Amino acid sequence: MLFRMLEEASVLLWASLLVLAAPVSGPLAAVYKSVISIQPPWTTVFRGERVNLTCSGFHFYAQEKLQGYRWFSGKARPHETPGNTLEVRDSGQYRCQAPGSLPSNPVHLIFSSASLILQAPYSVFEGDELVLRCQKRGREKLAVVKYTWNRKIISGTDESFDLLIPKASLNNSGCYQCIGFLENAYVLKTSQINIQIQELFSRPKLEVTDSQPIEGKPVNLSCETQLPLERPDTRLHFAFFRDNGVMISNRSGSPDLQITAIWREDSGSYWCGAETVTGGIHKRSLPLQIDVQRIPVSGVLLETQPQEDQVVEGETLVLVCSVAKGTGNTTFSWHREDTRESLGQKSQRSQKAELEIPVIRESHAGRYYCTADNGYGLIQSQAVNVTVRSIPGIKRSLVAGGTTGGSLSILLAVALLFYCWHQRKPGDGFQGDIIRRPLTVGPPGPFNPMCPAPVELQQLYINVHPRERDLVYSEIQISQPGAEGEANTFRTSLENQHVSIVYSEVKTQL
Repeated sequence: MLFRMLEEASVLLWASLLVLAAPVSGPLAAVYKSVISIQPPWTTVFRGERVNLTCSGFHFYAQEKLQGYRWFSGKARPHETPGNTLEVRDSGQYRCQAPGSLPSNPVHLIFSSASLILQAPYSVFEGDELVLRCQKRGREKLAVVKYTWNRKIISGTDESFDLLIPKASLNNSGCYQCIGFLENAYVLKTSQINIQIQELFSRPKLEVTDSQPIEGKPVNLSCETQLPLERPDTRLHFAFFRDNGVMISNRSGSPDLQITAIWREDSGSYWCGAETVTGGIHKRSLPLQIDVQRIPVSGVLLETQPQEDQVVEGETLVLVCSVAKGTGNTTFSWHREDTRESLGQKSQRSQKAELEIPVIRESHAGRYYCTADNGYGLIQSQAVNVTVRSIPGIKRSLVAGGTTGGSLSILLAVALLFYCWHQRKPGDGFQGDIIRRPLTVGPPGPFNPMCPAPVELQQLYINVHPRERDLVYSEIQISQPGAEGEANTFRTSLENQHVSIVYSEVKTQL
């Protein structure tokens, strides 16, 4: 006796420890008890009939290794069977234990000798079909059957002796009784039986990793519920809502939801819902308040790309405004200090914003600053002094006809000019870089159709731009003889020649 008491105490201790340690997130709770079922499904039968018990386990708990299935009945000593079924004929409370699992919950069976019994199933879950059956023993037949629920008549018919509730709910729990009317007007009543409709899954509970998260941070939501061991394969769908039923996720089989970045406008009351796939059972959690915390901007800084002392005229200047701290939607503004001019404004969820000046000029030199505001007040950066410098170089604009087409013509003309220089005889070259030679009078050399008439490069002006001392303005004269007198002489008078004059800026410093 002492050994049996210690054994049962050990089993109960392990059961309580596993129940306390069992998580409730997700559809299936980790409480590994055996499950007992009965066939026929009634807990009350007539004496002399038989009921088959079946034991099922989850093969997890392994405090001791069982060779078979252990059965418990009242105060009788437990006994084992090689199979998982047991046939019983006596009233009592029965439990079973499968190998690797804890003992099951008890089932109470009644083998009655009464003339009229009310039969009810061993376990009924919400959403199940509930059938109550009024059974009469003997030759006398029932003429009318009525059922009561909590002492109130709820059904009376002469067509069927069964009470059918197509979709049971928790509200259907209570005390039921059957009243039978015989054909000889004799009335029989059954004992009252208590029927408890069980939850198919517990009411969801919404859990959150942080109920006061910092703006921009991720937040994980979990809709936690639990399925009974008898229905571990029940499929559920989950959905998450905010405030007045605004759905923030589609229904899915996952009880978890991750919000990758939460913002202050996302603050509010959140709740989750769980339902069976068939949609028959719906449950929702209690609301949970989430207050998103915003960090005010601070440490506003203005930087330039390139740096403020390396800005070159004609290049692009980028003004970069950033904050050391600050979350949420931030409004950035750029300003010029000396002219009080506002250059631009941007609003975005970022700690940095850029403003681009495509072509910088000397007139853009000055002091600049930026401001940032995310709803807690305007914060200004220190001013940055931007200097713009010019670098002497080849000027690409033309003195005469400053168009792109004119520039291309000049380049082609110069290329052709150098080609023709190489085609001339020795001695026909220029005498000096800055000496003006008179036009040569005499018969022309062999005429190359690709080359124009003799060309002279004349220095006209030096140092027209005082700042650009390495430039010399020169005149290119392209002379072509007239139609008459080609074999005799060239006229030296410029008025009688077809002369094309092009002004070009030539860089003398190499």
